[in-house]
Order: sequence, then C-alpha cells, then structure tokens
Amino acid sequence: MITGKQLAQVRPANTTAVSAYSTDPSVRTEILHILICNTTASAATFRLFHDEDGSTYDETTALYWDNTINANASVSIPYEEGQGLWLVNSASNFAVRTGTNSALTFTVYGKEHQL
Repeated sequence: MITGKQLAQVRPANTTAVSAYSTDPSVRTEILHILICNTTASAATFRLFHDEDGSTYDETTALYWDNTINANASVSIPYEEGQGLWLVNSASNFAVRTGTNSALTFTVYGKEHQL
C-alpha cells in the first residue's frame, strides 16, 4: 500500500529559488498538493519550478511565475492522483521561490512509490 505524506516544507529566507524536494534513486514521487502560506502583513509573490533532469529554476522550468498571495493568506494547489507532478529520476527537482524574504512557507504533499 502506498500512502501520502508531507514530502517537504521550506520557508526561504531570501528571494533565491531553492529545491524543496528532490527524488531518491529508489523512488518515483507524485506531488499531489502544494500549500503556500503568507504569514506576513504584506502581499508576496511566489514561483514554482519542476526540473525533471537538473536544477534549472527559470522560465524554462516554471510552473507558476510571480503569482501573488495576499497578506495573511494561503494558496492551495491540488492535483488529482495519477495526474500530479511526477519526479521520476534522481536528478528531478521541485523548487520554490518567494518574492519577499521569509514571507512564505511552502508545504508539499504526495506519494513516494518504491521501485
């Protein structure tokens, strides 16, 4: 039986994109839900990236680009099982970026499938 779990949680201290989750060679991972929480009194922007074969976090791997989250609000991005974001090799990365230092907490949920 494969069960879902929290795969990652990160709160970037600066505005540089960082890998929130990368796969282990023994698993394939399906990201099923991403929650982003703005804990500040000002709006903040976020970016999400999925690079299947490396760590390029720019326009070529962007999923969301400078989307705004209002002050003290959250954004929920769900995917249906089987149609989530798949990370299928040891070079796969899911990365995040905040437009404001220490403003956003990113939490990623999904399933790891042992090979």
